[in-house]
Amino acid sequence: MGIRLDKPWQRLDDAAVDALPAQLGVYHVADADGTVLSVGYAGANELFGMQSALRREMEQHGGATQFRCEFTSNYRSRWDELLMLHLADHGKLPEPQRDQAQRVGRLTPS
Repeated sequence: MGIRLDKPWQRLDDAAVDALPAQLGVYHVADADGTVLSVGYAGANELFGMQSALRREMEQHGGATQFRCEFTSNYRSRWDELLMLHLADHGKLPEPQRDQAQRVGRLTPS
C-alpha cells in the first residue's frame, strides 16, 4: 500500500455526503477534470466528521464536483502526508492550503 490517496472519485453531492459515516479522515475535492481544488481533513471539531467537512467544501468551491476520502483517526499526520505529496507532484499547494506551505515538510515519492 502506497501513501497516495488513490481511491476512486465519487460525485460530490448531497446524496453522496449523506451516505458517508460521521467519522474523521482526510479527503481530496476536485473539479470535473480531476484537478484537486482542496486537500483537507475532517477533524475532531467537525460535528459530523467527514459529512460536515465536505459540506463546507461544497459551499466554498462552486466548481467542485467530486471527492475521494479516507477514514483515519490520524487525520493530521495523514493530511500532512497528502499535502507533501501534492507539493511534490505539482510544485504548489491548492489555494485553500497555500498558507501551510512553510509548515509542511518535503518528500520525493517514487
